[in-house]
Amino acid sequence: MSRQLFKSTAIVSSMTMISRVLGFIRDMLFARVFGIDSATDAFFVAFKIPNFMRRLFAEGAFSQAFVPILSDYKEQGSQQALKLFIDRTAGTLALILLLVTIVGVIAAPLLITLFAPGFIHEQKQFDLTVQMLRITFPYLFFISLVAFAGGILNSHGKFAIPAFTPVFLNLCMIAAAIWLSPLMPEPIVALAWGVFAAGIVQLLFQVPALHRLGLLPSFQLGFKDPGVKRILKMMLPALFGVSVTQINLLLDTLIASFLVAGSVSWLYYSDRLVEFPLGIFGIALATVILPNLSKNHAANDPVEFSKSMDWALRLVLLIGLPASVGLLILAEPMLSTLFQYEEFGRHDVELAGQSLMAYAIGLLGFILVKVLVPGFTSRKDMKTPVRFGIYAMFANMGLNIVLVFPLEHAGLALATSLGAFLNAALLLTRLLKDKIYRPGKNWANFIVKIIFANEIMALFLFSCVEREEWFVWTAFEKVYHLGLWVAAGGLVYILSLCLIGLRPNQIFSKY
Repeated sequence: MSRQLFKSTAIVSSMTMISRVLGFIRDMLFARVFGIDSATDAFFVAFKIPNFMRRLFAEGAFSQAFVPILSDYKEQGSQQALKLFIDRTAGTLALILLLVTIVGVIAAPLLITLFAPGFIHEQKQFDLTVQMLRITFPYLFFISLVAFAGGILNSHGKFAIPAFTPVFLNLCMIAAAIWLSPLMPEPIVALAWGVFAAGIVQLLFQVPALHRLGLLPSFQLGFKDPGVKRILKMMLPALFGVSVTQINLLLDTLIASFLVAGSVSWLYYSDRLVEFPLGIFGIALATVILPNLSKNHAANDPVEFSKSMDWALRLVLLIGLPASVGLLILAEPMLSTLFQYEEFGRHDVELAGQSLMAYAIGLLGFILVKVLVPGFTSRKDMKTPVRFGIYAMFANMGLNIVLVFPLEHAGLALATSLGAFLNAALLLTRLLKDKIYRPGKNWANFIVKIIFANEIMALFLFSCVEREEWFVWTAFEKVYHLGLWVAAGGLVYILSLCLIGLRPNQIFSKY
């Protein structure tokens, strides 16, 4: 089973990597065409609000509540009962989303006041942000239905299509930047229309796969349906428990709106680089592990549940820690390679690099939270992640206040990283205390080997990677050298693991 989990994770990771690479191309294009100024800050806020709500609601609370109940119907009920449950969930979800979207569009000025209060004193920037938010907010409606369709497909082992779907967001935004922006009075507004179009395209892309499964929903209201009622009951606490990191990132944006112009954009670009390993590995692993844990729980198999959790945590440490170390050391070279062109200068690279290094410190914590939360939600326990999420959020808020003064925008990123580690530590401690997760054999030996290999890789990169040359090399030279050092660092890490005696069966086996 662990090999099947690894195969599924690899499929999701590879599809996600395509999307993330296109995302980098998109952001490189943005940096080249639009640079960093008050207008780009306005777009990133207008995009971040519906994107935040997507992660909070669709990929967060709804998915964590929907997939375990869907697994119950799939394991214990008939195909007819499963289809009726999906139809009623789809209709209920669509109505709620429609109402939320209408309210969001009408209340756009209030949302900007809440999430970026620093813009209030810049009337032109505030009005531009409101205009773009009214265009981007309906994205929440479409992308939440995409997440609903993805939950159905993932529960049936069809991971590739939901993982590939985000590619269309990047394609639509790239098309808007190239062809639509020159035609508009305010070019940056074209990106907002690109987001709107992407929501429709992504939803339509899921339809054929659902039809082939015979589970394309016919929308029915189902507020009285027992399964739908269970989802709604579980969603409220899940809204908080699964998405604390996103709330913390939004708090960063709120405070950054009071800092010097460009602070929101520096946080955005550094967050985008952290999202690359988080997406292709952390979210991919969480996507695969949730239906598997839900299936184990529905089958009343706590032993297999614990083994699945153990396998996932070993994989997190094996891949997440070197990704964090590599991102920390190569922060400025990566930013320079991807974004330092025309309107995005060396000053922007250095300041975005500060927040990227701070986020890199917390990458392992971000991934751990993604993997540990399903250990609770797959068992329909939403309250525990909520309580720990509240602790982490208040810790992050306190750290924001403490760190923003000496470190400015980088202090906000560091506070988010530390909050993620606190959240992960609380979640893991509870799983261990309740004996839901029982660690497998040789964990201490495994950790020592991973730390040793990461130390060797870090020493290698520190001693070999040049610094100043990145700012004067051509684009081709930057890409060549970055690719070279990423590959070399990865090779050193793998060879170090082999040298110290780590074998594949220690990863693939759940024992």
